Amino acid sequence: MSDLDLLTQSLARNVKRWRTERGFTLDTLAGRAGVSRGMLIQIEQARTNPSLGTVVKIGDALGVSITTLLDYEQGPKVRIVPAEQAVRLWHTDAGSYNRLLAGTEAPGPLEMWEWRLMPDEGSPSDPHPTGTVELVHVTAGELSLTVDGVEYRVPEGASASFEANTPHTYANHGAVPMEMVMAVSVPPVR
Repeated sequence: MSDLDLLTQSLARNVKRWRTERGFTLDTLAGRAGVSRGMLIQIEQARTNPSLGTVVKIGDALGVSITTLLDYEQGPKVRIVPAEQAVRLWHTDAGSYNRLLAGTEAPGPLEMWEWRLMPDEGSPSDPHPTGTVELVHVTAGELSLTVDGVEYRVPEGASASFEANTPHTYANHGAVPMEMVMAVSVPPVR
């Protein structure tokens, strides 16, 4: 089977899988993506090789990446993320940072983060979509977690979970660095 055939088959399988998982009919997905119902049928039956623009529109409408739609791996997937490939998205000169350790899309985006906050530093977060849940586990120091204006103290060894569809802030009011692992689960696009 050629690379193009593999991609066409993968796209067919993955569009149908994610459309079904999101609970979208062909008409719903067509409307959200701005792609004709007939084109979606051809894609799901692996009878066409759509343009990149069409694949981007479908991915956006499903809330998944192009990589996810074109992934031709089958069977149980194990993805190892080497330490040097963890992505640091935020840091301060004092040494605070966060790193995206791993992520997946099942059934919605699910991410695992490593955080370090130096004394007297914090990081505010805007509200996430309704249904988003965050789990934190403090491995060193004490987290000052503020959710919707109310502050909670999470000491070393303790964990917390909260609905993250309201403003929230992670802060370290202690004298030593605070370290935590955080998981973020975002609901699937409906």
